[in-house]
Amino acid sequence: MDSLMPPTTGTIKRLTDKGFGFIAAADGVEYFFHQSACTSTPFDSMREGEAVTFTIGHGPKGPSAADVKSA
Repeated sequence: MDSLMPPTTGTIKRLTDKGFGFIAAADGVEYFFHQSACTSTPFDSMREGEAVTFTIGHGPKGPSAADVKSA
């Protein structure tokens, strides 16, 4: 992940009870995130449809989100 990349905005598309979810970004790409990627906003307080900011990373299965927080 390039730490110089500016934060990206998106909306939480789906959350699971297993501690991960997916964010739909404005560019149409869907990003996976794990609860450990949530920084100032706890995973358990996030809701589907909520606006978030995040940085783009690359996980073992494709694009992922890091430093996820409420917008």
